[in-house]
Amino acid sequence: MAGRWMDCGHFGARGAPGYEALGIALEKMVTGISSPVDSDRGLAARLRYLTASDAGYEAMDRAGVHVRPRQLMAWLAEEVKPRKDNLSRLDAAYWDLRRRNVAADLKRRLHNGGRGTRVEINPVDQSRVKRRHQRDLSSRSVNVRDLGIWDRAVDAWMDEDLTELDAIWEQICQDHLGTDWEAYAYVSSIGWAA
Repeated sequence: MAGRWMDCGHFGARGAPGYEALGIALEKMVTGISSPVDSDRGLAARLRYLTASDAGYEAMDRAGVHVRPRQLMAWLAEEVKPRKDNLSRLDAAYWDLRRRNVAADLKRRLHNGGRGTRVEINPVDQSRVKRRHQRDLSSRSVNVRDLGIWDRAVDAWMDEDLTELDAIWEQICQDHLGTDWEAYAYVSSIGWAA
């Protein structure tokens, strides 16, 4: 959805494509273990989370953690620490599982009991743009009540489908921002309290 912003930044405006900001806003809603994976506490918490369900073992498999049960038991008992490459894979598996577990909750929170979610859209930063090239843009606040759009957005985010996220962002802009919707193809940020 480049529209009139085909060359965003040509005059010094700074921003990101709206669909990218949408993905970032969804990603920020995923919280988890703050201790690093290479710390004893961080590793133990990740291993407990990953080994508590079949979905955790599937996440480890997707991340390339392929060890014998005896090795995994030694990690759990803190007798042996995984190699650096396996630590990285365990961290990737943990965040993959967190994202999957949070996805259903994200949809529920964004639906907000059928009331939708109020989205704050901050336009591109034009502080480096000469006055004669600046556009008259302001932050916009819209309530996105189309519950199907939130399901689609979370699914596209989970699948890392940037084309679908772009189509969703375009639909949100067209449905809620009026005739100047293309001005928000690029934004400095978006956010919501869900």
